Amino acid sequence: MFGELRRMVRTSGAVGGIAARIAGHKMGLRTDHATHAGDLKSILGGLKGPLMKGAQLLSTIPGALPDEYAAELAQLQANAPPMGWSFVRRRMSAELGRDWERRFRSFEHEAAAAASLGQVHRAVLPDGRRVACKLQYPDMQATVDSDLRQFRMAVGLYYRIDSTIKQDDVLVELTARLQEELDYLREAANLRLYNLMLAGCPDVSVPMPVEDLTTRRLLVMDWLDGRGVQSVLDADPSQEQRDAMARALFHAWYVPLYRNGVIHGDPHMGNFTVRPDYGLNLLDLGAIRIFPARFVQGIIDLYRALETNDEDLAYHAYQAWGFVNMSRETMRVLNEWARFVYEPLMQDRVRAIQENDDPQYGRAVAERVYAGLKQTGGVRPPREFVLVDRSAIGLGSVFLRLGAKLNWYRLFQELIADFDSAKLAARQAELLQQARVPPPVEG
Repeated sequence: MFGELRRMVRTSGAVGGIAARIAGHKMGLRTDHATHAGDLKSILGGLKGPLMKGAQLLSTIPGALPDEYAAELAQLQANAPPMGWSFVRRRMSAELGRDWERRFRSFEHEAAAAASLGQVHRAVLPDGRRVACKLQYPDMQATVDSDLRQFRMAVGLYYRIDSTIKQDDVLVELTARLQEELDYLREAANLRLYNLMLAGCPDVSVPMPVEDLTTRRLLVMDWLDGRGVQSVLDADPSQEQRDAMARALFHAWYVPLYRNGVIHGDPHMGNFTVRPDYGLNLLDLGAIRIFPARFVQGIIDLYRALETNDEDLAYHAYQAWGFVNMSRETMRVLNEWARFVYEPLMQDRVRAIQENDDPQYGRAVAERVYAGLKQTGGVRPPREFVLVDRSAIGLGSVFLRLGAKLNWYRLFQELIADFDSAKLAARQAELLQQARVPPPVEG
């Protein structure tokens, strides 16, 4: 309770500053987006960390935030300091009981990694199995609830100035997925699910949870050896090795989506490590979205529509995604963004994910799309759209960093060649039951 009060006090000045400028804007005074963006960063920079994903998520949607906002939000990092050993011992006792240390052969006192929701310790079980113990920070439910209120307030104030991209459903989606990430029993189910879905992908490894040591706030899972992506890149890998990492990453994200209707919504480089053979270890599976088969069919239909310039099929695809009351003019604007995202998948040749040398090319496309949406009356993105868009943009950024050159068209065609929405729905239901995945939080 006192932590929440401190956060509200710390951010209230920045929120007030934004509100004052909005009042001036409505009276015809000039609004300084850069100053406003700085205030937004002040609000979000004081948060615990989970909301950074939400802020960065919004910045991937064309025109959802001005350039000044995107620039400020890109500087935000979830740099929560790790808990000390005395704190860890108390937290572990709360999860596993006072004799918790007897359940491990060894347990490292220093955290191996610290993330937005918790920190990871290496440990060894009595049978010699090496494990990672992800321990959630205390009071995270109250922290996330408070931060969500601040986040909605900050973003809501901005949309009183500009509502071209109506984000109501986006914020509902963000709220639901963050609530799911707080539940490590759900993440354990996601680990089981991904092991099933990626069983046919030898270039991707996923840890299995240790069921009897996992609680809602403690996730114990296999320790997978690997190096951080940046450290691998610093060693200047060969083109073949770069391509192997990119191929594994493509499989890790898109085999689950196109064959099972499931996507990992956070393709951050900190969420996977590189194996010695340049395959990947997929580690953090908290941000997962399960889609109905008709949504995946819509993604493929839009691809086919762009291939053949079939506007009727494109319009049907957007409806399948959840866009409602959308004009044909708005659809044509959205198609420009879709062509930017789909372009590498439409050329049957080996190529980089982006061949335009202009580092501002993606931003220029986003600006044109935003201007077009503003002219056609704006759009309300459905919540199902959010994580797919984020994953596509996030993965594209990683593929660029890797310097990969692949035939993306053929990789994609292998996934969708025998697509059948009815078979996907049946397979998805069977896998969710087998992995014991609980129903999604609706927000």
